[in-house]
Amino acid sequence: MAQGNDAQLLQRLLRGEQQAFRELVETYQGAMRAVAQAILGSRQADEAVQDAWLAVVRSLPGFQQRASLKTWLLTITANAAKTRYKQNRRELLLDDLRAPHGTLGDERFASDGHWCQAPTAWHQDSPEALLSQEQLRECLEHTVLSLSQLQSSVLLLRERQGLELQEICNLLDLSLSNVRVLLHRARLKVFATLEHFEETGQC
Repeated sequence: MAQGNDAQLLQRLLRGEQQAFRELVETYQGAMRAVAQAILGSRQADEAVQDAWLAVVRSLPGFQQRASLKTWLLTITANAAKTRYKQNRRELLLDDLRAPHGTLGDERFASDGHWCQAPTAWHQDSPEALLSQEQLRECLEHTVLSLSQLQSSVLLLRERQGLELQEICNLLDLSLSNVRVLLHRARLKVFATLEHFEETGQC
């Protein structure tokens, strides 16, 4: 959502428009859950997001607009998740599951994460065209579910929500190198699924 749209939405929220609040939830709920899940794991992510929404409702009149609405919401979510994490005093499990079809070596990819050589049977014009195939979509969803909580969250925040790496670092209290490694491993597993599907037509 653009900054100008943020300002308009904020004014509608401050006037108490219920439709504006519904739009806010629809637009940012996914990103908020990804942040909460990275910090807490999936079991308590929804509770942390609920805590965050309560904090948003209480804090909205005092929102200074020093950051974008999205950054503000995600920061509140991260704080709510961290509070729950401290209360639970439990450790995150950083399990690094193997990709369904093995792990591709780094030599397959350039430093920017793109293929050095395209998959052998890359018939579609674009990743968007590939994603339109229901079977491939299911394969990719299965692969994302097989990732560790942090890998999945970093991938979703970067690729689906469009956050910069530094924003992800700030929200999750991770170093830039850690975020890069998590993102790289997640992308490798997604690329492995894509390549296998292109070669065999199966998940």
